[in-house]
Amino acid sequence: MNTAIIDLQHIAKQFGSQTVLKDVNLTVNAGEIVGLIGPSGAGKSTVIKVTLGMEVANGGSAKVFNTQLPDRQLLSKIGYMAQTDALYTSLSGRENLKFYGQMKGIDKQKLQDEILHASKVVDLTDALDRRVAGYSGGMMRRLSLAIALLGEPDLLILDEPTVGIDPALRRQIWAELARVRDAGRSILITTHVMDEAELVDRVALLLDGKVMAFDKPSVLKEQYHVGTIEDVFLKAEGAE
Repeated sequence: MNTAIIDLQHIAKQFGSQTVLKDVNLTVNAGEIVGLIGPSGAGKSTVIKVTLGMEVANGGSAKVFNTQLPDRQLLSKIGYMAQTDALYTSLSGRENLKFYGQMKGIDKQKLQDEILHASKVVDLTDALDRRVAGYSGGMMRRLSLAIALLGEPDLLILDEPTVGIDPALRRQIWAELARVRDAGRSILITTHVMDEAELVDRVALLLDGKVMAFDKPSVLKEQYHVGTIEDVFLKAEGAE
């Protein structure tokens, strides 16, 4: 029995004549945060889209919850935060949360509690009844993250969730992600912020369409004889 919640094996993906992913192997287990790092254009968002079944791989196998993708039924078990915010700007923050919560099939009474909890985590409680059109970019990111957290999904897939978010709030968000992980749920997160890559259980380094290194941050640092994940990244990139 396969225990991996996400299991990507030998994933290849082309767009026209451009090969974005050559041979990607990536697993995320229950109760684990996996970080995916790599330079811009390395294909991180494509890995996420293949994982969600939004893009179909040209080669290899993509399974989530032991089910071959794409599979619409799985989406109810996944909280997804994209790089671009899919929000209704004419509605308030609360109305957005309500709408997405109902789409996820969350019971009415439970939804109210969840909206309060999620908005507290992302520090939006005071702005819930303001129209999203008046939100700053950072507030929109925070609202998107709150939406992903609704319904306590078994799997969270977060694409650059902390872009434009101040360090104090970032720490608060990571504390929540650690709680999600400790409850036995799984998280796949892409990040540009190298010190965040130190906070995950395992980190995958995506370079040139392949996962070049994938292990605990401490193991990678030892392997590359460096002190930070940023240095692992630079060394791996230099060895390319």
